[in-house]
Amino acid sequence: AIALRHKPHAVCIVPEKREELTTEGGLEVAREENRLAHFIAPIRDAGCRVSLFVATDQRQIEAASRIGADIVELHAGSYCDSFSEGDFAKADVELVKLREMSAYAHSLGLEVHAGHGITYDTVKPIAEFPEVMELNIGHFLIGEAIFIGLDPAIKKMRDLMDQARA
Repeated sequence: AIALRHKPHAVCIVPEKREELTTEGGLEVAREENRLAHFIAPIRDAGCRVSLFVATDQRQIEAASRIGADIVELHAGSYCDSFSEGDFAKADVELVKLREMSAYAHSLGLEVHAGHGITYDTVKPIAEFPEVMELNIGHFLIGEAIFIGLDPAIKKMRDLMDQARA
């Protein structure tokens, strides 16, 4: 109702409750395809682009494409968490999944975003993917801003992203 009333440029649909398993991995688009299709249709009809937060899972990406999503935001948390925990072998596997699913989503005509758990230490490998058009990094940046200020926190993140794209 809020999106239909205010008509923002884009709306990102995410799982509702943190304790739900899907909140840590993305929406279950494949399982909830019919319900989500009916939910996003009026949002798209109102002129808003629709993004779905999904796991790095081919089934979820295909379902997002089928129901008319414009964008998928790929859940980067498995990569970021593995990296921050020092499990670099698992982080490498998760990064490959992110790369492959970014390319796959792009091949289906979806715009690709990524988010969840991205830090200064994890941003560059994700920002290197040419298909990724946007990174969602709000929580980390606000935490860093407490210590160094918002402008320096954003500048440092942007510099790392630019280095990855150079």
